[in-house]
Amino acid sequence: MPAASASPPDIAQRTRIFVREHVFPVEREIVVAGRHMDDVLRVELQTAARAAGVFGPLSPVAYGGLGLDTRAQASVLEAAGTSLIGPIAVGASAPDDGNIHLLAHLATAPQAERYLAPLARGEVRSSIAMAEPSPGAGSDPAMLATVAEKVAGGWKINGAKHFTTGADGAAFTICIAATPGGTTMFLVDQDNPGLKVGRRMPTLDHSAPGGHCEVTFSDCFVPDDAVLGEVGRGLEYAQVRLAPSRLTFCMNWLGLATRAHAMSAERIVNRTAFGIPVADHGMAQAHVADNEIDIVAARALVYSTATVIDEQGSVSGAARHAASITKTFVSEAVWRVLDRAVQLYGGLGVCEDELVARFLVEARAFRIYEGPSEVLRWSIARRVLRAYR
Repeated sequence: MPAASASPPDIAQRTRIFVREHVFPVEREIVVAGRHMDDVLRVELQTAARAAGVFGPLSPVAYGGLGLDTRAQASVLEAAGTSLIGPIAVGASAPDDGNIHLLAHLATAPQAERYLAPLARGEVRSSIAMAEPSPGAGSDPAMLATVAEKVAGGWKINGAKHFTTGADGAAFTICIAATPGGTTMFLVDQDNPGLKVGRRMPTLDHSAPGGHCEVTFSDCFVPDDAVLGEVGRGLEYAQVRLAPSRLTFCMNWLGLATRAHAMSAERIVNRTAFGIPVADHGMAQAHVADNEIDIVAARALVYSTATVIDEQGSVSGAARHAASITKTFVSEAVWRVLDRAVQLYGGLGVCEDELVARFLVEARAFRIYEGPSEVLRWSIARRVLRAYR
């Protein structure tokens, strides 16, 4: 059945089946054995996803994607997220997810043909270079230290970035740099002699293709047509990407939380302690109940925010506010669910032979990237208090 003719529930169900049959068997190599998600494996999985009609839930139909709206994505990405590498397999993982959305909104026709089309089809990977070593930009984009100087025929970029996800092996990088009058986004081909990808930073999570890298721009010349959008409007454009990207993370990680919840429930039903199944102990039941509450609440928030984005646009104030609330709650709810799953597993829960142990470790960064919980709470409070000042 062609992907375009399938309803979102059908696609979600097919995604669950695809992940269970094609992704789970290789997941342990990545999650437990420490193998990097290389491009050979990525292409294999994405080829299988395409054959199953579940590839490209975030990509436009014009580029071979499923063309789902945000509400439809919610159930599909939760299904994909039941494996740490499921979102990669279906083409819905960071940073490509946000870059596809950004390019679809901002790219000129030639830029779309050169960058968006192969990215949306899964033929290449991309990265986005924003975060910088101290004292450069982190959560505060106003601290941006990378600069782009106007020169004859284009721009010359200088600066250092880190935590540039996917940079090792990417086809291009979207570089965010300070320019006269504001911040600007530039499309930089990875073979540009002024761009150097350094080491993969040794982070807790291991599943991102291309790792999280240090990147430097040294007299990196790009032509005028490398500007994405308009000069000086980079931070404004970042909002186009931000709310959908935050929500995509929430959808994917919620899928992993639901899987860990099921795994731990199955374990305690089949394990006995003090003469009865662990599942009959009240304390264990409390953990199960709290996990169920967190998952149902998180799912409702995701769908509510998806509705706001679909109806009011990703750059609306309502979408930004809703995405901040959802990302804060879901990132912490996922952490609570995974932590309880480890607890219910008992001693084996902290053994890295068990998937739940790696799930917990890999999920820790979710409370930091795309906006730390503390920064998001600050921005949420500011918006709320604005009406009372």
